[in-house]
Amino acid sequence: MPQSTDNPSNFTIDVLIPAFNEENSVGKVIKDIPAFVRNIIVVNNNSHDDTKMVAEAAGAIVLDEPQKGYGKACLTGMKYIKSLKQQPDILVFLDADYSDYPEQMNEVIRPIIQDGIDMVIGSRALGKREKGSMTFPQVFGNWLSTTLMRWIYKVDYTDLGPFRSIKWDKLKALGMVDENFGWTIEMQIKAAKSGLKTTEVPVDYRKRIGVSKVSGTVKGVFGAGCKILWTIWRYR
Repeated sequence: MPQSTDNPSNFTIDVLIPAFNEENSVGKVIKDIPAFVRNIIVVNNNSHDDTKMVAEAAGAIVLDEPQKGYGKACLTGMKYIKSLKQQPDILVFLDADYSDYPEQMNEVIRPIIQDGIDMVIGSRALGKREKGSMTFPQVFGNWLSTTLMRWIYKVDYTDLGPFRSIKWDKLKALGMVDENFGWTIEMQIKAAKSGLKTTEVPVDYRKRIGVSKVSGTVKGVFGAGCKILWTIWRYR
């Protein structure tokens, strides 16, 4: 990684966006990503709408992953990045539903660039949330998960937010394996157990475009909750 500098253009930064049926939002996400990003990689996770076409038209590299699962899409994206001749210095994860503000990416990568931090979580709990942007199960689940991590792993997180950045070499060393709902918390737990330097920054959050595949259904909420709790217990 280059010497620390205030200019993100001196770093090779890629963005990874898992996407499942996000034709109405993924183009907006791509459009708002800062110009210093090298590659915008959208993993089309078995969508049956025009997600792939919209993402390609917006200028993203689109990979197809037919096996559904947030973590599976992320692993597919990482496999592609590993095949590149020039590896990135930093990888940023971002959702495709336009609930995050991609233009805040400067804030999400700044602690890595300026302070030598290894991983940065964009915390919705510390930022401004549009009313209705997070359901009660999401808010409660974040509180419970971060509280358990504080007790078990002695790390201070306030969120499992999907908008996050991490040094690419540190991410590869974590050995990520989860293929669905446990991806974000697996990363945070493994970072803690590996002694990575982590921090959080406030990020704003708005109502997503479309219906959430997790918080929008009882099955999704229950499945995500069980997987997150199981992941916390598994890596203790």
